[in-house]
Amino acid sequence: MAQKILVVDDEKKIRIILEQILIDEGYEVKTAESGEEGFEIAETFDPDLVLMDQNMPGMDGIETMSKLLEKRSGMTIIIITAYGSIKLAVEAMRSGAYDFISKPFDNDELIMVISRALEYNRMIEEISNLKAQLRKQYSFDNIVGVSPPVQQMFEKMRRVCETNATVLIQGESGTGKELVAKAIHYHSKRKDMPMVSVNCGAIPENLIESEFFGYEKGAFTDAKERMTGKFEQADGGTLFLDEIGELTPEAQVKLLRVLEEKVVVRIGGKEHIPVDVRIIAATNKNLKDEVDNENFRLDLFYRLDIFTITVPPLRDRVEDIPLLAEYFVGKHNEQLGIDVKSISQSAIELLMEYNWPGNVRNLENAVQSAMILAPNDVILAEHLPMRMRGYPEVSNENCLEEIGLENYIKQLTSKFENECIVSTMRKYNNNRTLTAEALKISRKTLFNKLKGGGAPPGQSL
Repeated sequence: MAQKILVVDDEKKIRIILEQILIDEGYEVKTAESGEEGFEIAETFDPDLVLMDQNMPGMDGIETMSKLLEKRSGMTIIIITAYGSIKLAVEAMRSGAYDFISKPFDNDELIMVISRALEYNRMIEEISNLKAQLRKQYSFDNIVGVSPPVQQMFEKMRRVCETNATVLIQGESGTGKELVAKAIHYHSKRKDMPMVSVNCGAIPENLIESEFFGYEKGAFTDAKERMTGKFEQADGGTLFLDEIGELTPEAQVKLLRVLEEKVVVRIGGKEHIPVDVRIIAATNKNLKDEVDNENFRLDLFYRLDIFTITVPPLRDRVEDIPLLAEYFVGKHNEQLGIDVKSISQSAIELLMEYNWPGNVRNLENAVQSAMILAPNDVILAEHLPMRMRGYPEVSNENCLEEIGLENYIKQLTSKFENECIVSTMRKYNNNRTLTAEALKISRKTLFNKLKGGGAPPGQSL
């Protein structure tokens, strides 16, 4: 669909010239000979951009622009005038104009300014949509649960969202601590500012300082240019320190100093740079125990332990498992290229009986694996990983007497092999070459195994 431009100028000749130039460029164009007429046309035409003459009888360009912006604050307006001056340009920009062009104008320059303005519009809209998607993605609605422990967690999240308080999120691995952190950020006053995540356990000790605080060009051999650290990148927003319990004692001292002074100094620099950052930290450790064992600084613990949220393990919220399982089916259908409709009651019962040492992440992986194995759009108990179904007893007399020990072992081996292949394919997004390399078998062998056992849904042979 062609982008729409409204030309407002009291000179008929200028209107005709601009209209023809813009139509030739593929734009849909309407013209108006006065500010009043332009305002009326804009009501129904809804232009993507307005080219506005400044000096017109009645309402001038800046006055008309102000009225238009009252109606739609995001409208892009370029002021054109034969009486260009720095003072007028400054006034136009302060009033909301995107740019300012003097007559007589160069056609190519005008087209370039218009193109740049419309591209800017597109970027602003994309950013706005992305922020909306992020807020939706990390809304409380996407933290699935009706159990009392989850509802209690929601209540604490709601209370802390609108504050700038430091938050410490505790929970076992796989419970969804990062999801909670992002939900808090995207419901806070800082939601339009960046959220920067740091995995404290993944940063080599010698890089902690440069990762947190950045460095100046030439600060060390490989410092070819200046790099800002995570604190500066998160300025005005939120810094999420994941697995903070993994920080070394030296790194804890440096982090504590920044939290107390709220300034950073880049490596090789002298400037004290103020930072306004909200800290959300997460850990799967009991930091109080770490303090008692002298693995974590008491003063840093007090800095972090202002408002604590504990994410419950899945075994303590069993009633949420059916909801979570259905949620993951909906989430992964498109990604896997299949269309699983439901989960059988027997499969749900098995899921609810399992202890889930890997928590929600573990459940999500199990559901994905079962979705790949489900041939009739319904996940049955037999499609779940064998560790959840329980390995058959060797003393199963029916199996042993009917098919014999050798065939019985073959069946178990085949099932286990199939699960290994499916799990690895899921890990590598169904890429057969990477799957074969990871399993240390040839691609042809993988193909034959898939063909022999029946390819998973969504997989072509």
